Amino acid sequence: METAINGKQSPAIVMKRLFLNYGIIIALLVICAFFATTSPVFLTSGNLSNVLNQVAINSILAIGVTFVILTGGIDLGLGSYVALAGCFAAMLAQSGEGLILPVLVGILAGAAVGIINGALITKARIAPFIVTMGMMTVTRGIALVVSDGRPISDLSSSFNAIAGENLLGIQLPVIYVIVIFLAAMFLLNKTVLGRYIYAVGGNEEAARASGINTQRIKIFVYTLCGALAGIAGIMQASRITTGQPNIGSGYELDAIASAVIGGTSLSGGSGKIFGTIIGALIIGVINNGLDLLNVSSYYQQIVKGLIIIGALLLDQKRPK
Repeated sequence: METAINGKQSPAIVMKRLFLNYGIIIALLVICAFFATTSPVFLTSGNLSNVLNQVAINSILAIGVTFVILTGGIDLGLGSYVALAGCFAAMLAQSGEGLILPVLVGILAGAAVGIINGALITKARIAPFIVTMGMMTVTRGIALVVSDGRPISDLSSSFNAIAGENLLGIQLPVIYVIVIFLAAMFLLNKTVLGRYIYAVGGNEEAARASGINTQRIKIFVYTLCGALAGIAGIMQASRITTGQPNIGSGYELDAIASAVIGGTSLSGGSGKIFGTIIGALIIGVINNGLDLLNVSSYYQQIVKGLIIIGALLLDQKRPK
């Protein structure tokens, strides 16, 4: 039995708490150690920089969906929002509207989708799964309509620099993630709004009874999630120098998996942004490591699916 001995915690209790508190970091280190021993390229500075750059978009999407999941919701349309925002931003970048307008419109496009999601979920009382699955199709269709189903190319050099340049040797996408991560941490941990978000996910009825406007909180988190998807869409369009209406398929699964692997409970009310970032790194490292080992993309799909299933099983096992 896991009992205390002479007032001290037993080794079993210590190990259990260590795993609960640092298990995800240990898992990341073990995965890195495995790929470091199987591929001489993995630990090179160039490859590690590439990993960080690759996980940037998923990290931003995962941060956004973490806010939604914390309230007990879900958003299945993130990949389509990325395509929508990228196409809108690319259209304006192509026509020479400067840099501010394409970025602003891309973010607003994502935020608008989030507002609609939040309103339908709270006002019309439609399940988040249904609403966001429907919006996934709607926004993908809009992206195809505005782009005429073709890539939007010939973007301005200033727009392409958004995700294609470095600052003090650090790639800009990595800097964006750091800034968004710190802002999200501050919002959740240091503000009244953050406490309200946890309260709504923990017990919505109790939160409502205590005077919290739960509908506004939900609309806010869906709007924030959409806006961050808009930022991710701009970064994606800048990175590949085109607005692609068909891009983003499966992005939402990676983002949700990152949040759940990082300790965010799908039932709401429990989770940390730091864990979400580690979860995104785990998925990114696995993808990169399998590429270095020349594992077929078909098998990579199997591995990714198993990771998602494993994340859901972990969520079921965590104490609520």
